[in-house]
Amino acid sequence: MSQQQVIHLLINQEEVQTPSYMEVRDPGRLTDVVGNVAIGSVAHVDQAVRAAHQAFQSWKTVAVEERCRLLLRAAELIQSEGEAVARLLTKEAGMLLSVYRGEVGMAINVLKATTEWAQTFFSPKQVEDGQSWVSLEKRPLGVIAAIVPWNLPLMLTMQKLAAILVTGNTIVIKPSPFAAIGVSVVLKKIAAMFPPGVINVIHGEAEVGSALSTHPLVRKISFTGGGKTAQFVMRDAADSLKHVQFELGGNDPAIVLDDANVDEVMPQIAAAAFRRSGQICVATKRVYVPKQYYERACELVCAYADQFSIGHGLDEKATFSPVNNRIQYQFVKELLERTRQSNARVMELGTRLEPENWENGYYLHPTVVMYPDPGQEIVTCEQFGPVLPIVPYHTEEEAIQWANSTEYGLGSSIWSSDPERALRVARHIEAGMTCINGANLSPLGLKHVPFGGVKQSGIGREKTEVGLAEFIEYHGINYHKETS
Repeated sequence: MSQQQVIHLLINQEEVQTPSYMEVRDPGRLTDVVGNVAIGSVAHVDQAVRAAHQAFQSWKTVAVEERCRLLLRAAELIQSEGEAVARLLTKEAGMLLSVYRGEVGMAINVLKATTEWAQTFFSPKQVEDGQSWVSLEKRPLGVIAAIVPWNLPLMLTMQKLAAILVTGNTIVIKPSPFAAIGVSVVLKKIAAMFPPGVINVIHGEAEVGSALSTHPLVRKISFTGGGKTAQFVMRDAADSLKHVQFELGGNDPAIVLDDANVDEVMPQIAAAAFRRSGQICVATKRVYVPKQYYERACELVCAYADQFSIGHGLDEKATFSPVNNRIQYQFVKELLERTRQSNARVMELGTRLEPENWENGYYLHPTVVMYPDPGQEIVTCEQFGPVLPIVPYHTEEEAIQWANSTEYGLGSSIWSSDPERALRVARHIEAGMTCINGANLSPLGLKHVPFGGVKQSGIGREKTEVGLAEFIEYHGINYHKETS
């Protein structure tokens, strides 16, 4: 996988070449070409969807046990290919090699967990009385279009693929143009384990996405990404009344209550904010701290961020990597420039490992913003980069109000030494998920908490039995008994 990759479309288990290919460059060394990815057309989308539709006719009859067996084989394949895939992802998508090694493990875990959730999911509900018998059964939808983002490409692809296939559907996957290579290499090998047409991979820009969203044989669209793109997908889906499942942006607040141990919690919050250079939907993106602890809290976060060594993802000395693409790079840079024109204090931290290579990649410093206005853009938008605004507050009620004052509602966290108080505050937060004294879901939480948000952070859920339910429809059968 060290050589330049050429990625074609994958339709009905066959690679399909196209007239044009998109060059993919290393975000940390833009002079390096990683590979070329085929650009599909509307005709290619139609070919892929029809192949998936044809495969669905037999795949839907395959026993759940066999579907699970194949998904576990896919997990074994990713395990065996893990190091090579992680290195390829590092070069094409930019984050640290250690991050992608972790993502390989996450992809394996989600495949295995999905097979566990499926064990009892399909049992029909059956009831009867003297007059009739009723069975409520679950059936697959058909062809599902899965549109995947660039920030966790392997894990999010497997998260969608596992739920869609285990429920008896077939899939057409559109990876992000900014992270298509590593995922496609893996998908080609996994697809070979399944019947032809069950897994298909299409590449391209907006035209391809729109063709998927409007195709009459696509029954549902599962999309992870930005809210603006979701609006286009939803409009396209409306003409044929397609189902949609969206996991969209977040602006996750962390509320530090006045009884928390600031010295303990602020480094944990900083770690949650700057992981993956801030490029994760559930990264902590704004912090509310009691005014009396504010300076100390900022000092701790700045000290944490200043330890980062910023460099290429394959550099063993690097602990902080570039952002993925020019669009996001420019957005964050311009956002920070506008913030500098305000009364807020912008602190750029960390050390450049290769100053001479700085302009040859999408490198940004981990940045702490002190004393922003609570309604300022840097606080209320989704930065999706290495930026953390910290806001001082006076009362608990004020902090809750500000935390709920955006249209986002994905994750959140409450930090306190009083569990009952923290639980009371958590129940006032408008979010799909809230952690207490932690920024991420625990292993127990990962097993039982459906992933998703409220307001403009999404529609529907992923993971657990709730996530499987996104890809089925109910069929009620009512048998009327003979009566005298």
